[in-house]
Amino acid sequence: MSLCIKNVHVSVEEKEIIRGVSLDIPKGEIHVLMGPNGSGKSTFSNALMSHPNYTITKGTITLDGQDITKENASKKAKAGLFLSMQYVPEIEGVSVTTFLRAVTQAKSGKKENPIAFYNSLKEKMSELGIDPAFAERSLNVGFSGGEKKRLEVLQLLILRPTYAILDETDSGLDVDALKIVAEGINAFHTKDTGILLITHYTRILQYIHPDRVHIVVDGRIVHSGGAELADVIEKKGYAEFIK
Repeated sequence: MSLCIKNVHVSVEEKEIIRGVSLDIPKGEIHVLMGPNGSGKSTFSNALMSHPNYTITKGTITLDGQDITKENASKKAKAGLFLSMQYVPEIEGVSVTTFLRAVTQAKSGKKENPIAFYNSLKEKMSELGIDPAFAERSLNVGFSGGEKKRLEVLQLLILRPTYAILDETDSGLDVDALKIVAEGINAFHTKDTGILLITHYTRILQYIHPDRVHIVVDGRIVHSGGAELADVIEKKGYAEFIK
């Protein structure tokens, strides 16, 4: 069982950005997608989750054998796919608690007891070092970069998808926040979940240990290897992979 991405091409406003990317992420594994700025990493992640500005023109996405290529974001989420976006929206007037309870109910199709849900939410927030007062604040409004990233990981732990795509969840974090976010990702990771972690820095890999590392340049995967490939990037950068 895996998240299988086969020969995916993605265009934005008729310009091809992703040029035939294939990945197979089995349950229980963490794969890391790295590359320089502008290589297409965020385009790829948004397209996988059916963002309307990104068009998959070729290729397939299957989740545990189910073809979800053409499904909308809601159906992909219900099937078990999760995207933590690099830039999250701010929604005035919708509290964190209200939002998380709504998406949990939408995913499960069952009503959540408000008190039980809130107690569970407070427990998860405590694990991630999130001030309980944030539960009643408008979603991401006035949050620091680190707070927004912690909230993304909080959603991951509350929703418990099968496969998670984490787009630069480590960006803008100080060392303490980075450790907490990494601990949350590791808590999510089990033999029954798969993770695609997208980044262009290696520092989060001090706390998260990948099974495979892939280098993307100009919309193509140009090299794949084990965790040691991240060490090569740390020492030499991306220059040797850019032709």
